Amino acid sequence: MSFIKEFKQFAIQGNLVDLAIAVVMGTAFGKVVSAFIDGMVMPAIGMLSGGVNFNDKKIVLQKATEAIVATDGTKVEATKEVAIMWGTFVTICIEFIIVMLVVFIFIKAMNKLKKAKAEEAAAGPSSTDSLLMEIRDALKK
Repeated sequence: MSFIKEFKQFAIQGNLVDLAIAVVMGTAFGKVVSAFIDGMVMPAIGMLSGGVNFNDKKIVLQKATEAIVATDGTKVEATKEVAIMWGTFVTICIEFIIVMLVVFIFIKAMNKLKKAKAEEAAAGPSSTDSLLMEIRDALKK
């Protein structure tokens, strides 16, 4: 099977559309979670921890310097601060945990629905369906 035909079959089956929808929804959901964490959760955690803003927490490895020109005309270039931003990392880890919790709950609910649907299908026709089939069969005679 050629690559083009295989791709057409993939696109026609709806997998491509499902994937695109999932990416768009995932991106939007990520923004919602980020806003929730940055606007509600982290300020509450900061308040409980004595007014700490975790996004400002860092370990400075090298302080920033400004560019200067010495009296003899030599120029010293400015350097940027080099720091480990551990507070931002903590915030993003909390976001990740919340996203994974929501995904877990969603998948668990989907699996429960699939299981219920499979059990319903395996149980056979309902009593009403059985009665209707009997009437149909009787009418055929």
